[in-house]
Amino acid sequence: MDVSSEIAQWQAGSAPGDRLADVASDAEDCRRCPLYQDATHLVFGEGNDDARVLLVGEQPGDKEDLAARPFIGPAGRLLDACLEDAGIDRGLCYVTNAVKHFKFTPRGKRRIHAKPNTGEIKACAWWLNAERRLIKPRLTVALGATAAYSLLGPKAKVTRDRGQVLKSMDGSEVLMTIHPSYLLRLPDPADREREKARFVEDLHRIGAYLD
Repeated sequence: MDVSSEIAQWQAGSAPGDRLADVASDAEDCRRCPLYQDATHLVFGEGNDDARVLLVGEQPGDKEDLAARPFIGPAGRLLDACLEDAGIDRGLCYVTNAVKHFKFTPRGKRRIHAKPNTGEIKACAWWLNAERRLIKPRLTVALGATAAYSLLGPKAKVTRDRGQVLKSMDGSEVLMTIHPSYLLRLPDPADREREKARFVEDLHRIGAYLD
């Protein structure tokens, strides 16, 4: 099987159901990969069922895992601020992650984020594809490399394609940009402000899909 056929196969798989609430309920019992074993909660997406814009991040963080809600930690608050700067109402969007369980490495009392691997991303596409199928967004925003891989496959590169609207294999439009956690990791304040301005510029493109 060539790479494009493999991508098409795992991107085509979708959890059954006609309502997001039903799919979210079914996802609570997910055993498609081992991440459920250590996570506190499965974190499904939230927002309008008929949202025109779908924002896809990587995975829940520590705070999201404890609260069972996406993007409520530091990266989520930064995303909210940048959306506001771009004139985008998060309430008009649906927010989710490519992977629904928190993957981490214990370090003392802390839980340190660990990047999902390819198998975990593919397994969780079952739920993301259902969200996309039911919401039918006009635009999907890939926030970072994991979301880009889930939506577009391995050829998509954030550094090269950032700010562009690309076509996924099902023909839907995907805006490529960074994950807001990238900004939090920048040690230099000047670099952080410059990259934040670039991120807000990327998010401005969402406005055309909300009109």
